[in-house]
Amino acid sequence: MTYGGPYCGVIATKEKYLRQMPGRLAGQTTDADGNRGFVLTLSTREQHIRREKATSNICTNQALVALMATIFLTVYGKEGIRDLAVQNLAKADFAAKTLSSQPGAKLLFPGSPRFHEFVLQTTESSAALSTRLLEQKIIGGLDLSKWYPELGNVTLWCATELNTRAQIEATANVLSTGQMKV
Repeated sequence: MTYGGPYCGVIATKEKYLRQMPGRLAGQTTDADGNRGFVLTLSTREQHIRREKATSNICTNQALVALMATIFLTVYGKEGIRDLAVQNLAKADFAAKTLSSQPGAKLLFPGSPRFHEFVLQTTESSAALSTRLLEQKIIGGLDLSKWYPELGNVTLWCATELNTRAQIEATANVLSTGQMKV
């Protein structure tokens, strides 16, 4: 998103702790080959100048993020944001129905309120499904079994205005050609 640039996010602290905040926040992840790696999620500009003494310039350029959000809201306007929300609801509903209608796939929590996300359970492991989807250049849902192992092979999916009907149908096609049996 934003071509590797900043996201909207907020870190809050009391003013007396401001100078004690870390200059860098790093997260741990794994790459496509399963290798452990670290990603820089927050970095102050001064970190790259005086690394060991970088506590006096704890800041980020929030103006860029604010400008992006302002442009987005201005372009869409009040009615546009409403239309966007309705479109997200419709895309997620279409995706949930289309994907869950494939053999071996089941929509979990179908009556629960949702906006643009839904949970899909499959008879195929989430890792195997993700691998098959990636072979078709499709990024699958987030594997939830790490946090909810009792649910089995479950993934969290999201559909927004950026997803086309053709993309959703292509994903369903990959699901239907898998080794999933009801």
